[in-house]
Order: sequence, then C-alpha cells, then structure tokens
Amino acid sequence: MDRCLLIAICGLLLTCPAHGFEIDHQAVAKARAQFVADMVADHGFDEAELGQALAEAEIKERILELISRPAERVLAWHEYRDLFLNDKRISEGVAFWQDNADLLAEISARYQVAPRMLVAIVGIETYYGRLTGGYRVLDALSTLAFAYPPRAKFFRSELEAFLLLSREEGVNLSEPLGSYAGAMGAPQFIPSSYRAYAVDASADGRRDIWNNWADVLGSVANYFKVHGWRDSEPVATRATLGSNWRGPEPRNALKLNDTVASLSESGYVFATDQPDSAPTMIMSLEGSDDQEYWVGYHNFRVITRYNRSVMYALAAHLLGDEIQLRVNAAQLEVAQQ
Repeated sequence: MDRCLLIAICGLLLTCPAHGFEIDHQAVAKARAQFVADMVADHGFDEAELGQALAEAEIKERILELISRPAERVLAWHEYRDLFLNDKRISEGVAFWQDNADLLAEISARYQVAPRMLVAIVGIETYYGRLTGGYRVLDALSTLAFAYPPRAKFFRSELEAFLLLSREEGVNLSEPLGSYAGAMGAPQFIPSSYRAYAVDASADGRRDIWNNWADVLGSVANYFKVHGWRDSEPVATRATLGSNWRGPEPRNALKLNDTVASLSESGYVFATDQPDSAPTMIMSLEGSDDQEYWVGYHNFRVITRYNRSVMYALAAHLLGDEIQLRVNAAQLEVAQQ
C-alpha cells in the first residue's frame, strides 16, 4: 500500500477508538498445525521444515489493525482522489513514462493495453516501484491466515499460493517484502495473482515483479488482458442528474447491471459514443463540494478486478488520463521546437 495512504489511515486511527486486538495464540497454533498438515498431504511439503518456517513467522497486531480499516472505508472520495491525483504523482508518472517509453510501447502493443493504465497502476500501487511494502510476506499472510477469522479462508489460500510459488520460482520464504495484506512487488500482486498472471516478459527464465520492469509491466498488462480489457473502449464518464431523475442513489455495486439506454431513461445525463445496449454501472461518490456521479463501462469493471474498489478504479483511470495528457503535451512541445 502507498505510504501516503498509510499516513492518512494512521491519522484517522488516532481519532478513532482502538480495536484492541487480542491475539488468541492457542487458536493460532492450532490453525497453523492444521495448515501444515494440509500442505504436507496436498502438496508434499516437509512437515518439520514447513512447521519451523511458519512457527518463526510473526503474528503482528498492526497488520490486523490495518486490514480492518482499508482506505476505501475511512476516506471520502475527494480525500482518496487527492492522494493520487496530485502534481507530484502525475509529474513522476510522466517521468516514468518518458524513461520507459520504448518498453511501454512494446508491452502495450504485445498485450493491447494502453500505456496510461500500466503507468497508473504502478503509480498508485507503489509510487512507480519505490514503495513496495515493508512487511515480510510470510508474516503478513500468517497473521491474516491464522489470526483474522473474518478472512482466514481467503488468506490461508494465499499463504498456500505463496508457499507454492516460493517452491516454483526458487524464492526464499523469509525474504520477500510486501504490503500488510501480502501483496508483492511493483504491481502488488497477491500470491495467487502472481502464479496466475505474472509473466516473464523479458524472456530471462524468471518472473521478477520486484526488479525487472519488463516483467512488471508485462504482468500488469497480462492481468488486464486476461480480464478482458478492450483498448479501443472508454473507461468512465462523468454524469449529472437530469430533471427527470427520481433516485434512488446508486449503491456503487461492482456489476454492469445497467446499460447506456437504461441510465439515460433513469434520468442520468452523460455523453458517450457507446451504443444504447452497452453495459454500464452508475456510481455516486462524495466530492469536495457536492456529490459526483460517474458511469462506468466494461473497462471500468476490468480495473475493479485488479482491486475491488470503485474509488481505486476511478483514481487509476483519472491518473492515467492526466499522465497521458501531459506526456502528449510534452511530445507536442518537442515536435514544435
């Protein structure tokens, strides 16, 4: 998770009652022992070796605090937007694009995913690869798999994936660092995503999402391609309420339950070149001055597959667009000289 985001969350935590998480170490030990037994039975891991590695993993209360208060729940849209759509992040995105122009063009052509989206994703996730997280992945996943009952099943599956990729990729279990949720590298892939979508775009025999930018950008592009990105189609459009709008307020569901025609008939006013039958979703977000309404299309839904958050997807879309505008302007200025 981005450092600025963590700072914002920490500030809010100071004004909210502490959760006072109490870790049930007996339950942790029992869950860990069962997990080891399952990994031995299902995947042939050495019981003593794996048991020792997991016993040395630290169960961290701070991780439990952070997972209970993701930014999408504690920040309004305009606060969340301002973390990512600011001059510093946009300017550094332009510099990143210019420094990696040939690679971005190559990866974009290979996977048919716009460079602006590749730059925006690594810009939001890790500030262009500089802030990839300071938690040991083994500690983060162990904490959430064994000491966080609400999502223990999910994180046990991610811990399983991490152990398998460690064996497959020759990664030392104790070395990888990542987010408090176990996301890794410049694109912040969770282990199951790493195994499913990471690619060896540089053809050097490794899928390195930490240090190899060809693999990083190729892996992000592959993720988008597999989930159906259509490079010629729009992402989202700002909308207003027409005089015939009667509500109710959108629920910001992550599904394309409407169409261009149905939203227009419901009183939303927006401009688009998409056909009346094009699937859409409608979103209502808290702006700095008033409520903002946005229409999301197929590609917006694809971005939410990377992170299941309306605010994340919209921020990524807007950041990518702003970076591309500045890159285009810089190219035009050079051409006119």
